[in-house]
Amino acid sequence: MPESLIGLEETAPSGPRTRLNTALTFESLVEGTANRMARAAAMHVATMPGQLYNPLFIYGGVGLGKTHLVHAVGNKLLAERPDAKVLYIHAEQFVSDVVKAYQRKTFDEFKERYHSLDLLLIDDVQFFANKERTQEEFFNAFEALLAKKSHIVMTSDTYPKGLSDIHERLVSRFDAGLTVAIEPPELEMRVAILISKARNEGTEMPEEVAFFVAKNVRSNVRELEGALRKILAYSRFNQKEISIQLARDALRDLLSIQNRQISVENIQKTVADYYKIKVADMYSKKRPASIARPRQIAMYLAKELTQKSLPEIGELFGGRDHTTVLHAVRKITAERLQLTELNQQLHVLEQTLKG
Repeated sequence: MPESLIGLEETAPSGPRTRLNTALTFESLVEGTANRMARAAAMHVATMPGQLYNPLFIYGGVGLGKTHLVHAVGNKLLAERPDAKVLYIHAEQFVSDVVKAYQRKTFDEFKERYHSLDLLLIDDVQFFANKERTQEEFFNAFEALLAKKSHIVMTSDTYPKGLSDIHERLVSRFDAGLTVAIEPPELEMRVAILISKARNEGTEMPEEVAFFVAKNVRSNVRELEGALRKILAYSRFNQKEISIQLARDALRDLLSIQNRQISVENIQKTVADYYKIKVADMYSKKRPASIARPRQIAMYLAKELTQKSLPEIGELFGGRDHTTVLHAVRKITAERLQLTELNQQLHVLEQTLKG
């Protein structure tokens, strides 16, 4: 099932006119460093559509909240302007609509539907790859909507120039407004998400349990939700209070897989291979940028993907002090938010390490 459709069957959407899920609002979105810029831009679009940030292009990995944000934009605009023409659609549905219009020769109706909108929210535009007629029709709709100062918000799994098999003229349009990334949520944000979602299920999750789960489930919000469901089911089935031990038991399979797959040594080897340096350079005292940079990236990933403490990581990197590791983690964390290329490299490394 496409990312955009997950969970939609659980809450009543606002109807076929908009395809919006009314439960996905700015109020129900947990804010953190990972999504703050994207949320601020989305809020601006919702309150002042057709002005700045048009189009708004939001990208990031699976399950990070892109779909939640685009629904939130539509819901907020409709709350303030109930007569606005708003449509949320997954890119696959747009492809399907183009095919039907082509088969039935109903392109006038197709254009009337898409070109008359005030706000178009479209998920996962990477699905347009290699679909020539779809890209042509989307380009036409795009131009028509911008000409009448309607707003377009799109999501993708990568930034515009990273999209493959999509016309350059479309990519340049995607990149013409504002492009913002949603990152994997940081520890504190993961804790807040778990506590919030448990509360929505009518359960109070102790903070120490939320921290334990958040430290072990790092990649995205969807995995956090899956872990939470396991814990709640395990608690109800066994009629036991939620505790760290219960969480450990409920997530036994998940924890064993993670512990087996990701080690500092594996991270060092993977990063060294990726940047074409020697594994021995990870422990050496050499400091040229071609070595120091990958070493800092490996330290950052070790902190993000393992349970090792800063001193333990420092020891595994040639006996370095924990402050050196902390500096590397802070530096890469900050740069990841600013440098698209670095963010993409880290995304590839994380996916490789997680198998």
